[in-house]
Amino acid sequence: MLNILFLLAGIALLTCGGEVLIRGSLAAAKRLGVSPLLSGLVIVGFGTSAPELVVSVNAAIEGRPDIAIGNVVGSNIGNILLVLGICAVITPLAVKPLVLRRDAATVVAASILFVILILVGGSTLGRTDAAIFLVALVSYLVWAYWSERFHAAPSSELYQAEAEELSTAPKSVFWTIIAVVLGLLLLIGGSQVLLIGAIGIAEHFNVPEAVIGLSLVAIGTSLPELSISVIAAIRRHADVAVGNILGSNIFNLLGILGVSSFLQPLPVHARILQFDQWVMLGTSLLLFLFLYTGSRLSRLEGGILLGGYCIYIWLSFTVFSG
Repeated sequence: MLNILFLLAGIALLTCGGEVLIRGSLAAAKRLGVSPLLSGLVIVGFGTSAPELVVSVNAAIEGRPDIAIGNVVGSNIGNILLVLGICAVITPLAVKPLVLRRDAATVVAASILFVILILVGGSTLGRTDAAIFLVALVSYLVWAYWSERFHAAPSSELYQAEAEELSTAPKSVFWTIIAVVLGLLLLIGGSQVLLIGAIGIAEHFNVPEAVIGLSLVAIGTSLPELSISVIAAIRRHADVAVGNILGSNIFNLLGILGVSSFLQPLPVHARILQFDQWVMLGTSLLLFLFLYTGSRLSRLEGGILLGGYCIYIWLSFTVFSG
């Protein structure tokens, strides 16, 4: 029971910390004259991955590679199957193919890159892999900003809308600084508390840390993506709901794994090699297919995604629990 309380407390701290940090960062960006386009692309699209970043980095430093990698892979699976599944059931998500083509393709490409680096690197992500991930992330950001800024691509509306989706931000310099510092402290503290609970649960039930990282930890750190995307779906901002998930998944793979494997080489658990990496790649391809065949996620497709996540969790704790 104590471990469960630690886990829930960690999730709550991470969720609050992520929200406060994003709002503080948006306020700071506005004061510094950063465009809504860049704010939406970097701060909102990637800022919702801050809990995953802090948890995975913390786990890597503490020598818990199964949680560090499992958190990223599990979050990417959950973002597509669970979060977008819920959003599409709430309201069909009609999207513009031109708006999302680049980001949807990048998610698939990043997933393929992850699989290739693991296969080539002998089931370990090292500093060379970290450099490749981070260079790919910087290249994506430059490409995205250049295409939006100088070619007036219609997806610029998406990123500006993402920045505006979180309209409540600190007004003064003092409260902006407080929000950023408080958000960081909550994230750091929340990650420590969550790891204590997650490791305790894994040891108590004799469940591998990889399974806990792929499920409980991944779901907990994905709550910011869930909250922003659900709010956007309720407000009929379909592009924001889908775009937020795409941006988060790109940053999870390229940014978080890049930083984590740079700090500490990360051996990949056998279960991830056999099962989860292929589920992650398959869900990325499935989302790409859904978006490009109908330019929307229907309620039926949302139900398929949710059903897929239920099957994935069931397999995680039965067939692939060892």
